[in-house]
Amino acid sequence: MSKRVLIIGNGIIGLSSALAALRRGFDVTVLDRNAPHIENCSFGNSGMIVPSHFAPLAQPGVISQGLRWMRDPESPFYVKPRLSLDLMKWGARFYMATNADQVAAGSQLLKELHLASREMYCKWQEEGIDCSLATRGLLMLCNSQHGLQEEAQLAQKALQLGIPASVLDPQETAALDPNITMSIAGSVYYPKDCHLNPTQLMQSLRDKVGSLGAKFVYGKHVLGWHEQSGSIRAVRTTSGDYQADEFVLSTGVWSDAMSKPLGLKIPMQPGKGYSLTLPEPVQLPKICSILVEAKVAVTPIGSALRFGGTMQLGELNESIDPRRITGILKSIPKYMPKFEPSDFEGIEPWVGLRPVSPDGLPYIGRTSGIRNLVVATGHAMMGVSLGPITGEMVGQILAGEPTGIDLQLASVDRFRD
Repeated sequence: MSKRVLIIGNGIIGLSSALAALRRGFDVTVLDRNAPHIENCSFGNSGMIVPSHFAPLAQPGVISQGLRWMRDPESPFYVKPRLSLDLMKWGARFYMATNADQVAAGSQLLKELHLASREMYCKWQEEGIDCSLATRGLLMLCNSQHGLQEEAQLAQKALQLGIPASVLDPQETAALDPNITMSIAGSVYYPKDCHLNPTQLMQSLRDKVGSLGAKFVYGKHVLGWHEQSGSIRAVRTTSGDYQADEFVLSTGVWSDAMSKPLGLKIPMQPGKGYSLTLPEPVQLPKICSILVEAKVAVTPIGSALRFGGTMQLGELNESIDPRRITGILKSIPKYMPKFEPSDFEGIEPWVGLRPVSPDGLPYIGRTSGIRNLVVATGHAMMGVSLGPITGEMVGQILAGEPTGIDLQLASVDRFRD
């Protein structure tokens, strides 16, 4: 009889884990708190696969930059001041993770994960998991000489890690993507980066997982666990218990609170982000891009164009702050002058909660406290980019196989003390 695996979480990480487990012969059930039609954080994001994003969120200089941004309610980053012991502890751990040695080690891990995930996306496309994968690279568009100099320095680090990168002037950038009018000082081009259609990906991946025999259980909130002698026997939900031999926790920002009754410490803060999608944009680039100083991602999705950005830490809700939307809209014409804020009138903003760990690295693996639990969460803005490789490693861990990538830095127990 096949081992029963219960995967909690129906996002990109949960579905990728389900696919890998099914291919190893496990009996898989996917359980989610939302109804099937509710879109989670895997749907409205920018749909980028980004080896260029090898630097962890926690790195030298980011705290001082964040403090400057906090004075501006329309800036790319904001932490709502509040009395929260969890937020203060998270902030202290974030600060400790910004040392150069830890950042260098984290960059090596993220590079390996991103490149492996990119390779898997290409294989998925060949296998019929359709996501309109476009392997045209990514442009880091810089509005200022200072921004370009900083991105050029980052490009040098990328080259040292084996990630191709080229610094381009405005004319070279325009020649690479003549579909879009740009007002820039220059750019950095990362040819290994890709983009895709997140909604198409999630629907196709869900169909694939279902065709291989996975069972889906929707609308069930997890209330707790039945745990005995270091093993989980069942998960308690709003409509009864669900038993399994192995459990996978991939519930994004809710993973921290959900795991605490098991004695785990996987600190997480929700990083609220927004996106707006123009169905008929005035111009449609063929290459995805990041507006560097504004921290806004721009992704062509079919005939539509999606703009996404902001990192608003600490609020576990999906309320929309109009000031953050205004900040995104004001920044776009500075780089792409054919666009105006009025183009977005009537466009409904999408909001999602990214699961952000203190050191900017995901949690992947088993925990020493519970024998039959695998955790896969904390991918922040890189859930789609790292989804396939994370799921594959979850499958390997469930089957007792070596992962091939050293996951010590992504240990579930790294903040236990």
